[in-house]
Amino acid sequence: MRISFIGSGKVATHLASACALQHQIVQIMSRDLEHATTLACRVGAEPIHQFEQLDASIDLLIISVSDHAISSVIQAVHPYMPNTLIVHTSGSTDVKILSDIHSNAGVFYPLQTFSFERDIHWSDTPLLIEAEQANSLSILNALANSLTKRVYHYSSTQRLSLHLAAVFACNFSNYCYDMAKQTVDQAQVDFSLLYPLILETAKKATQHDPVQVQTGPAVRYDHNIVELHQNLLLKANRPDLKDIYQRLSQAIIARHHTQP
Repeated sequence: MRISFIGSGKVATHLASACALQHQIVQIMSRDLEHATTLACRVGAEPIHQFEQLDASIDLLIISVSDHAISSVIQAVHPYMPNTLIVHTSGSTDVKILSDIHSNAGVFYPLQTFSFERDIHWSDTPLLIEAEQANSLSILNALANSLTKRVYHYSSTQRLSLHLAAVFACNFSNYCYDMAKQTVDQAQVDFSLLYPLILETAKKATQHDPVQVQTGPAVRYDHNIVELHQNLLLKANRPDLKDIYQRLSQAIIARHHTQP
């Protein structure tokens, strides 16, 4: 399959690199030609930075840019590639942001967290695809199956619910790790002591219903410990963390002590 990318950030870099193992990456386009060149060299593609340079003979164009930029990109691209299958990689953006302008449109969303520091295990990464035309869906399905064994045909509404859930499961939980590290750093305690706990918690969440394996002072209704922790955060001059601790504790109590 002949594929081009618009974007050279984290998602584009990982996805283009994975696709390049089995497919031909034709062009990498970025507003910053240097960034386009860096990724293009990695995947054996041509770097470009202008829409009129796009090769319309490709099989698929993947738009992998920030969500707010997708609309302006498809408006700029459509005149040069009116018949090409074009998809975006966003978890929260409706397919209609493309299809209202470009009829041959779809979504190719990898449900994963991306960073330049770590490789992605694509064979276990869920890929959510969507397209309004049957032939387009077949193309996306073939590409997805060349990368992973976990391919799902979900609507934009379903994908949005997963993206919201991912924010809770990934982004918010990572910030909790950040807060935990801030807490022990201030007391000069080794954060790595929490690693086994973090890993076991994540493992339990993948093997059981999270509500059934909730632990801690809030679920035990241990007000003395909850108050002790909050006072400790106030003494450390961290009212921000105290407020988050209090809100999360109240949410856990409400979840577990108001159920029938």
